[in-house]
Amino acid sequence: MSPSAVLAAYGPAAGLKPSVPPFAGGEKDLPLAERLAAHPLLMAPMAGVTDAAYRMMARAGGADLAYSEMVSVAGLHYGEKSWELAEPGEGEPDLAVQLFGSRPELFREAAERTVERLGERLALIDVNMACPVPKVTRKGEGSALMEDPEKAAAIVRACRAGAPGVDVTVKIRRGRYMGNEVAPEFARAMEDAGAAAVAVHGRFATQMYHGEADWSVVARVAEAVSVPVIGSGDVEGPEAAARMLSETPATAVMVARGSYGNPWVFSAARALLAGEDAPAPTPAQRVDAFACHVRLLEATGAHLKRARSLAGWYFKGMPDAARWRNAAMGCVSAEEFLAVADEVRAHVC
Repeated sequence: MSPSAVLAAYGPAAGLKPSVPPFAGGEKDLPLAERLAAHPLLMAPMAGVTDAAYRMMARAGGADLAYSEMVSVAGLHYGEKSWELAEPGEGEPDLAVQLFGSRPELFREAAERTVERLGERLALIDVNMACPVPKVTRKGEGSALMEDPEKAAAIVRACRAGAPGVDVTVKIRRGRYMGNEVAPEFARAMEDAGAAAVAVHGRFATQMYHGEADWSVVARVAEAVSVPVIGSGDVEGPEAAARMLSETPATAVMVARGSYGNPWVFSAARALLAGEDAPAPTPAQRVDAFACHVRLLEATGAHLKRARSLAGWYFKGMPDAARWRNAAMGCVSAEEFLAVADEVRAHVC
């Protein structure tokens, strides 16, 4: 069964439905600022998480746009395997591709080839300047670029040269080191280089994901640039997503870990912003969503071991959640994961 057929067959029971693609669809010719303002709920890029199946679940849950896992420009240059991360799956209407690296010439090549391979399904190219992981930063990549604004600007210009007519955006943090906020002036330099939007995570890189994200940096970055600012960090649910958009100058919001086991976070946030009720998914919908997600993993050819993490996320807070999580840890095939879902459904729903 194809991924789109899986969603059509199993999504409705979980309260999921395909969304209209505004970024590479009929609104593609509108300026990015207008598209983000009208469609501000974004599925953030997450390494090892946002594969095609995850993105399709998020889109069915109401996300306006979904990002790829971060893709190494060196990997795209030296081998074919990395392209599996950078291309939309069957049934995905569009994709924002996030690239990382440190060599402008490789960014230009990657941008050019991404346009060639994705065509009209490419929504935008994002440059990762936020990743705090040491194995990335020690190579001068990710958040290490915030210490080298000249190189970072050269990377933005290289992407624009390789992908003329495609919006190039950047994702940054407050700064690399605790207490040294450089985000506003760094964002201004990226805008000068041609960045069409800036996403800012409210932590320093050395904080990793500890402590609280400081959303006030969104305002300081918004004051420094004229392009849209996308808020990120500690958007743990629909209430937080709605607050990011209503209490900060953010044009759009990225939801990352707040989407774990909760693809409905996007539609719920949209309802809250409209002043409507946003009921939580029922236990039955959560089990059905897990089963749908497992089928999507199988349909997209993803490694089914990813479903072990999904079980922990979808079943969190349910009676005997530890039991179901442990049962999933021993599963290998889709049929075994689906059998666990049937057992949870029989005992909990």
